[in-house]
Amino acid sequence: MPTLRQLEYLVTLADTGSFAQAARLANVSQPALSQQVKALEDRLGVKLLDRSTTGAILTPIGRSVVAKARKVLGEVHDIEALAKSAATGLTGTLRLGTTPTLGPYLLSPIIAELHRVAPGLRLYVREGIPDAQALALSRGDLDVLLGPLPIAGDDLEIEPLFREPLHLVSAVDGELATGRVVEADALAGQTLLSLDTRHHLHRQTSEIAAHYRMSLSPDYEGTSLDSLHQMVASGLGLTVLPALYLASDVGGSAGLAILDVVDWKAHRSIALAWRRGSSTEAGLRVVADHVRESGRRTLTSSRS
Repeated sequence: MPTLRQLEYLVTLADTGSFAQAARLANVSQPALSQQVKALEDRLGVKLLDRSTTGAILTPIGRSVVAKARKVLGEVHDIEALAKSAATGLTGTLRLGTTPTLGPYLLSPIIAELHRVAPGLRLYVREGIPDAQALALSRGDLDVLLGPLPIAGDDLEIEPLFREPLHLVSAVDGELATGRVVEADALAGQTLLSLDTRHHLHRQTSEIAAHYRMSLSPDYEGTSLDSLHQMVASGLGLTVLPALYLASDVGGSAGLAILDVVDWKAHRSIALAWRRGSSTEAGLRVVADHVRESGRRTLTSSRS
């Protein structure tokens, strides 16, 4: 019978496509990982991978086995969580993944509130790229994921929480920062800065650039919302920033002007996701309720 370790190695290899990178993530030597995957193939009597000097590609049966392995590993993590959880699941350590464009600007009040209502709960927060975190959730490395939609995964339960406005900002002394309403035509040709392509916010920024005939800069991709903030404040161009970032103490709008564009309706939808059938689902829905109310409360107060 395949071992859990063999399944974990196979899934990690499927995610990376590289024996060297998979070995680093699994914290084992590359020969040890390769031997275990080969032993799994021998035990199953099928070829799971096509190996080459550049990496490994799953065979058709390999893709099917990996899909099943993800579910098995997720169930194992759920069993471990069940042994540690109370009736609501709000005890023990909850591994929460989030995107760096959201977590730092939303989680602080939520963590404090959850600690008051569930003092036995400990949150281990891991920031990362959305698609990579969805994979980590599917294979059981995370218990829950907080981030913008879409969140990919056929095995995931998605709970929409609230809509967060996205604002177009410029330097306070920018040519459009007049305090008057900005007509859509005035945005044509303006330079728009964005995060790198791995972030959902890049896709939305690209769509906004196309809609308003703005020029999306390929030379000044930000590595964080703070870097975008600093570049725009220095006059390099415009950018799109989430409302929670602009309202937060760790982000803010210093040096920026929020532009009032005619018929501007840009937003992103925030959701919580967990593995379907998770033994801690009741507790995760409690967490979802707290995140939903905290997000809405913060957004309401920022508009007043």
